[in-house]
Amino acid sequence: MLDVGKWPVFALLPPEELRLIRQACVYGSAANEALYVTVNDEVFALGTNCSGCLGLGDVQSTIEPRRIDILCGKKIVSLSYGTGPHVLLSPHTDGEVFAWGHNGYSQLGNGTTNHGLIPALVSTNLLNKKVMEVACGSHHTIALTTDGEVFAWGYNNSGQVGSGSTANQPTPRRVSSCLQNKVVVNIGCGQLCSMAVLDNGEIYGWGYNCNGQLGLGNNGNQQTPCRIAALQGASIIQVACGYAHTLALTDEGMVYSWGANSYGQLGTGNKSNQALPTLINTEKERMVEVAACHTSHTSAARTQSGQVMMWGQCRSQAVASPHLTHFSSTDDVFACFATPAVTWHLLTVDGDDYLTVAQSLKREFDSPEISDLKFMVDGKSIHVHKALLKIRCEHFRALLNDSDEAAIEIHQFSYLVYRAFLEYLYTDAINLPPEDAIGLLDLATYYREARLKRLCQETIKRGIAEDNAVKLLSAAVKYEARDLEEFCFKFCVNHLTAVTQTQAFTDMDHELLKNFISKASRYGAFKN
Repeated sequence: MLDVGKWPVFALLPPEELRLIRQACVYGSAANEALYVTVNDEVFALGTNCSGCLGLGDVQSTIEPRRIDILCGKKIVSLSYGTGPHVLLSPHTDGEVFAWGHNGYSQLGNGTTNHGLIPALVSTNLLNKKVMEVACGSHHTIALTTDGEVFAWGYNNSGQVGSGSTANQPTPRRVSSCLQNKVVVNIGCGQLCSMAVLDNGEIYGWGYNCNGQLGLGNNGNQQTPCRIAALQGASIIQVACGYAHTLALTDEGMVYSWGANSYGQLGTGNKSNQALPTLINTEKERMVEVAACHTSHTSAARTQSGQVMMWGQCRSQAVASPHLTHFSSTDDVFACFATPAVTWHLLTVDGDDYLTVAQSLKREFDSPEISDLKFMVDGKSIHVHKALLKIRCEHFRALLNDSDEAAIEIHQFSYLVYRAFLEYLYTDAINLPPEDAIGLLDLATYYREARLKRLCQETIKRGIAEDNAVKLLSAAVKYEARDLEEFCFKFCVNHLTAVTQTQAFTDMDHELLKNFISKASRYGAFKN
C-alpha cells in the first residue's frame, strides 16, 4: 500500500482507496499535485491544479481525488512532468502520447501556447509511431518511439530540442543530426538539456551546458546531439538527469556523473563541477539503477543486492559522497530527502499480497499457528516465537537460552501490560493509554529496556491531563524517570488549582505530597 508518511499528498485518502493504488506520481513546485492509477486502470488526480496540470478540465484545486475519464482503461508505461508543470503520459496499449497543463512554450506539442486543461493526444508527426518513453525538462519534452527515434518539442532557448536552432518548437520534431540511422533505447531531461542512450552503449547530449551537464569537456551549449566521447569504451545502459547534473549507468554496474556539483550531487567527495564524466566510488558495489530528477540536486542508485545509496542535496545539507540508506527503493530517497519531494519516475506500488518483514512479524504476533512458546498471564495466553524474543530482548536471551519450555506463567505484571510489551518486540511501537503505560514503564525499568522506557514516557506526556497528572507524577517518581517527573511536576504546577481538587491529589502519598509542596514553593507556585 502507498506510504502516506513518505507521500503526504495522499494522506487524506481512505485506506480502502490507498489499497487500490498501483501506480502514482507526485509533482509540482511544492509536491502538491498527484496522479494515480488503480488496479482497475482508473486514473485519478488531486492537488493544487496549477495551469490545469491535474487534467480535470478546470483549474480548481481539489483535496478529493477526481477521475480523469479519458485516461481510464489505458495501461500507463511512462509518465513525466515539467516545472510549469506540464504532464506527458504514454499508455502501453497503443503507444499514444497525452499531454496537459502548462503550455507557455508549446511544451504540450499542440502548436499553441494555450494551457491544456484536459489530456489531449499529441498527434503531429507521432500518429503512426508507438511511443515507449517520455521525458520532460522544465518546459520542453522528448519522446522515444519503439523504432528508437527521438522526437522533441517546446522551449528551446539553449538548443534542448535538438533542432539546430534556439527557436521554440511548437510541435514534435524528430531529433536527427548525429542520431540519424541510430537506435535510441533510453532518454532523459535536465532542466534545459536532453540526453539519449543508444543500443550500442553510446550516449549523446544537447542543450544547456554552462555547468558541464552534457559531459563534453566544455561549457558551451549544443543545439544538436553530441556524443560524449569521454565514455568511449564504456557501454551505457541508463541515463538520469538532475536539475543540472547527469548520471550514467554502465552494463558493468559502474556509475559516472558530470555537471553541476554545488550540493555534492556528483558523488565525487567534493563540490566542484565536472565537465567530463567522472567514475563514482561505490565501494565496488554493482549498481543496477541510477535516479535523479530535473527538479532537484539529489542523486540515488540501487545495488544488485537491493541496497540504496544517495548523495547530493539532502534537504538543506550537502552530501558529497554516496551514503548507504535503509531504503529498499530509490523512490524513497526523493520522498524523504529531495526538495521538492516529488517522484523521479512513475512510482509502482506493491499490492497487498506483498508484506514487508515488519508487516510479516506484526501479523504473526500472538498467532498460535507457528508459535513455539506461550505466556500465561491472568489466565490468558499470548503466543510468541522464542527466536524473535531472544533477538530483541536481553532478558529473554538469558531466560530462554537452552530452554525447552513451551509455556511460561507471569505473575508480576498484568495481561494488558505484558501483552503490550511482547507486541512492542514485534512492532517497535506501543499502543496504550497513559495510565496503562505506567505499568509498561514499570516493566521496562525492570527489564532494563531503555528505548521502551522512553516510548512509555512519551506516551504518558502526550496523555497527561488534570485528572491523571498526580498519578502520572507518582509513577515517574517511583520508576526514577527523571525527565518525565519534571514534565509531570511542571504540568501540575501550571494547572495547580484544578489538580489540587482531584481525588488523586487528596490520596497522594504523604512523602510525595511533602516533596511536591516544597518543590512547588521553590518554583514560586504559591506566590500571590
